[in-house]
Amino acid sequence: MYVSHLSLLDFRSYAAADVELEPGPNAFVGRNGQGKTNLVEAIGYVATLGSHRVANDAPLIRSGAERAVVRTRIVRGVRASTVELEITAGKANRARVNRGQLGRARDVLGILRTVLFAPEDLALVKGDPDGRRRFLDQLVVQLLPRAAGLLGDYERVVRQRSALLKSLRGVRRSGGGAEDISTLEVWDARAAQLGGQILAMRLALVEALRPHVAAAYEQVSDADGDAELAYRSSVPGTGDGATPAAEDLEKAILEAMAESRPQELERGVSLVGPHRDDLVLTLAGLPAKGYASHGESWSFALALRLASYRLLGGGDDPEHVPDAAFWDPDLDTDADPVLILDDVFAELDVRRRARLAELVAPARQVLVTAAVPDDVPPSLLGARFEVTPGQVRRAG
Repeated sequence: MYVSHLSLLDFRSYAAADVELEPGPNAFVGRNGQGKTNLVEAIGYVATLGSHRVANDAPLIRSGAERAVVRTRIVRGVRASTVELEITAGKANRARVNRGQLGRARDVLGILRTVLFAPEDLALVKGDPDGRRRFLDQLVVQLLPRAAGLLGDYERVVRQRSALLKSLRGVRRSGGGAEDISTLEVWDARAAQLGGQILAMRLALVEALRPHVAAAYEQVSDADGDAELAYRSSVPGTGDGATPAAEDLEKAILEAMAESRPQELERGVSLVGPHRDDLVLTLAGLPAKGYASHGESWSFALALRLASYRLLGGGDDPEHVPDAAFWDPDLDTDADPVLILDDVFAELDVRRRARLAELVAPARQVLVTAAVPDDVPPSLLGARFEVTPGQVRRAG
């Protein structure tokens, strides 16, 4: 799998841009602030409908424009597909495949798969749990595109449930009489149903990632410690290595909600469910957050991305796809995901830079951004593009 063409209209700093890409390495070189990351961000957005830099879509639209358009041509084997995304602030985004009718944006999920390395990845190790939850959920969506709707529904239900808890807390504190929790029980049931499915997928995903993370960390760091994953759940009895069925997890969530109801009513917030969970990273038996050095933290972050790449079909491991009933049965495991390395090499020491370059060089397509040409390792020298404000030009 590779992207053969990228076209932008009013995306970030680009009024318009057209770039013909090649299989193998493609390097975008230019001084900081010229728009290199905007190019690879657009490709990553087509795969995940999300940015690795911002939480909402408004910053993706060029200042003064009403909408942004990203168009890509994606080649898989002998077939090519054109995917067009229309991003509009404050409105539902729309998408078109092969010049068809505009439809829901999430209908394009699964056509392109990417794995993106970026300086922001250090937060996967050192940052807050929400970044690690997002890492898991974005990987789940690439393995099972319909999970995007499930995650969106769960987020809306949790917002509604939390708003109701705040309202009930206000009634309690104002002395307005006993709370009517019948409506809350309806939201409990819906949150538990959706949360059970999400929790089941996350648990299976963590189980599948474990061996890949351990192997990738050993490769990146030359066996400098054992990297392990664990899932810390807000639901007692889950996340300890077992992977219960979604129906059993739904019941466990409902029981945990009932147990924590006094605290939820007192605080006015939802305390149970996947939105409160965390992915725990340990190195040689100690929490990576707080104990790992800067270099070790970088190695762990790289290992998480390399493990994702292998799980999505990259590399030569025949066991790269988890054996779980809910993964997309049509997942093309013979098509390597597109690898994106956004200004990563400047952040790494010489040893880790060389190891990463060696590991990703065989990929079907690698997109690299760098401030100076010398930051691009020799093994990733291929098509090169010079980036200046609002312009991209093929070099050589």
